[in-house]
Amino acid sequence: MSASDSSPLPPGFMRPTGRFMLAHPAHLIALGFGSGLSPKAPGTVGTLWAWLVFWVLQPWMSEARWGLLIALSLPLGWWACSVTARHLRNPDPGNIVWDEVIAFWLVLWLVMPASFYDQLLAFILFRYFDAVKPGPVRWADRLYHGMDPGHTRHGWAKAGWGILFDDLVAAFCTLLCLALWKTI
Repeated sequence: MSASDSSPLPPGFMRPTGRFMLAHPAHLIALGFGSGLSPKAPGTVGTLWAWLVFWVLQPWMSEARWGLLIALSLPLGWWACSVTARHLRNPDPGNIVWDEVIAFWLVLWLVMPASFYDQLLAFILFRYFDAVKPGPVRWADRLYHGMDPGHTRHGWAKAGWGILFDDLVAAFCTLLCLALWKTI
């Protein structure tokens, strides 16, 4: 059960709040600057936030700048997701959306230039792969899902990587489908 479900949380798990988000820079990043606090579909809201930020930054970004931003966002996101998951006492909280942000930025960066409808198709495909988790995405999610990170930073670092990994695989699957679509 993820922290974003409306049902009661398992014992020891916490639901993030605005106060929690602002208590640590890692929380602010991992919760997608507030988009992960959405009570409904935080992953979708986080992906929409990523798309909006991509559009806002696009006039100032070059291919190299996007590549650098994404490359720097990965270790930063790993740290932020690890710290936030540990503070929420949940190895895979649904409210952590930085994984969606990085993965969708990667998709948009690699498909641009693209029309609005191509970007919309990328959004729909990415959300499908992230939410339904078919095939390789399910495999990536199961590598880390349900793990007990224990009380060590190493265990929580593994959980943080697990949060990111399945979304990166979902991005790869999205890009593969888009490439096949353009080829056909």
